[in-house]
Amino acid sequence: MAEHTSSSITIEAAPAEVMGVIADFARYPDWTGEVKKAEVLTTDDQGRAKEVRLVMDAGAIKDDQTLGYTWTGESEVSWTLVKSQMLRSLDGAYILKPSGEATEVTYQLTVDVKIPMLGMIKRKAEKVIIDRALAGLKKRVEAGA
Repeated sequence: MAEHTSSSITIEAAPAEVMGVIADFARYPDWTGEVKKAEVLTTDDQGRAKEVRLVMDAGAIKDDQTLGYTWTGESEVSWTLVKSQMLRSLDGAYILKPSGEATEVTYQLTVDVKIPMLGMIKRKAEKVIIDRALAGLKKRVEAGA
């Protein structure tokens, strides 16, 4: 059974502002680092991304993947792998919780790569991805994106 890695950060903005940046896939290359291209393939009946193609470059791992997104209210978005060249599975979520005038954002991630990798190394890579994404999200939201 796969274990997930998670981390949280507090962002000085309302949950709706944070979710607005998370939902703006076209701008991901501006703040995520690893995402070089993002293309919304399909949307749900509320206009939110349902399937997104991401071209990733995380140093040793380069991938062209499609993720399926599920939106739960205004406070959570989760995703799962639809197709990938390098990954066997990928499940993640952003969970937003109001905290006074700020928002606590938790990022959960579980990745299974097709190439053999020690669990300790995989969890370390997950942690780096999460921490970079949260730092980039915080910087982007607080800069008034």
